[in-house]
Amino acid sequence: SESSGYPPGPIDYQTLMDMEYLDAAINESLRLYPIVNRLERVAKASVEINNLLIPKDMVVMVPVWPLHRNPEIWPEPEKFKPERFTKGNKETIDPYTYMPFGMGPRNCIGMRFALVSMKLVMTKILQRFSFSVCNETEVRLQMLTFQLCFILTVKVRPWCDGSLMNET
Repeated sequence: SESSGYPPGPIDYQTLMDMEYLDAAINESLRLYPIVNRLERVAKASVEINNLLIPKDMVVMVPVWPLHRNPEIWPEPEKFKPERFTKGNKETIDPYTYMPFGMGPRNCIGMRFALVSMKLVMTKILQRFSFSVCNETEVRLQMLTFQLCFILTVKVRPWCDGSLMNET
């Protein structure tokens, strides 16, 4: 009989943790579309970097969006390539070039919860629905200053006991 979706059966924490490619796809999505577009920190001491003085108590901004799309760091930065985050590749990523939840002791306290929630939601969607492009599908890529636009029409069909219900 036909499977009722992927992955079959109930989802527990270990099953979610074993979905390495889903994890890579979520990380790549967060690279392209980070939760925050910048991080701000207050300098705890005066420091000079490349002849630039950053005085104590100055607010320093780290621009996450451009950092995640820097071609010197990410080859083909506008392409969705989850393989960047698969085993063997993710170990080569400098942690200070990928910061969708911030970095260090002040990173997002909800990071783990958010990642597990995203994986669970994606898994439940994949279990319950089948996606395919329609004849009307138009894929248009348009580069703007900081925005990538997609128009994609899909048919969403719920799974029911291994067979597809009537299309809606």
